Amino acid sequence: MARRGRARRRRGRRAPEARPPAPPPAAAPIVTFSGSAVIVEPMSAMRKKIAERMVLSKQTSAHVTSVFEIDMTNVARLRDRVKDRFQAQYGTKLTFMPFVFRAAITALKARPLLNASISGDEIVYHKDINLGMAVALDWGLIVPVIRRADDLSLVGLARAANDLAERARTKKLSPDEVAGGTFTITNHGGFGSLFATPVINQPQVGILGVGAIEKRPKVVTMPDGSDTIAVRTMAYMGVTFDHRLVDGAEGDTFMSIVKNTLENERWTELESL
Repeated sequence: MARRGRARRRRGRRAPEARPPAPPPAAAPIVTFSGSAVIVEPMSAMRKKIAERMVLSKQTSAHVTSVFEIDMTNVARLRDRVKDRFQAQYGTKLTFMPFVFRAAITALKARPLLNASISGDEIVYHKDINLGMAVALDWGLIVPVIRRADDLSLVGLARAANDLAERARTKKLSPDEVAGGTFTITNHGGFGSLFATPVINQPQVGILGVGAIEKRPKVVTMPDGSDTIAVRTMAYMGVTFDHRLVDGAEGDTFMSIVKNTLENERWTELESL
């Protein structure tokens, strides 16, 4: 009897049900158009790859964007003062982007989680800061990488960025120059955009968007504590981060370092120009 009872109890236990595999991402629906009011052409290989990577990123990462307003007046004044001599001495243009790169590098050194990746349930911290810089092309988008950007001076960052951008536009980049990035910066403000919510470049966990740098009226507190309205050069910049790994406080701390660097750094290496 006891054996039969145990047998009945064993037979009564149900094995745990296996979870069905996650369905693959749905393909874009095929819509048929007809008539003379449309022109139909196939996507280019680059456009199809961009579409695939953007959808994959949105399906992979929990995207959150935090936007800061940054006073670029000191940087703008310095750049206006030295840009001609900079190009004459170093043979390359001085845009705003090397300053932004340097601020991002400073923040990434202080908050290395933004320079990490997720591999399964493990966090991969990258020792080098390899900055991807999004370059818009007539036929798509490409992200060449400034390798070991943390080892470069402001001059080195300007040279590297201008060289990569030029070779991207003339299709002269090698495959390894668009791979291995650990953090990306995109200058959507170059087209007049104030701020945006860019898509993370997998397997990275953060991307910094730079809005239009323009003069605006701002309330400024004077040394005596009084307030006045002044014309300042301002920009909105925002970090989009993967909330699976980066919490809001971490993303905001990163952006506060970017802001502080751009507003208060002395940029001593340009003082001799």
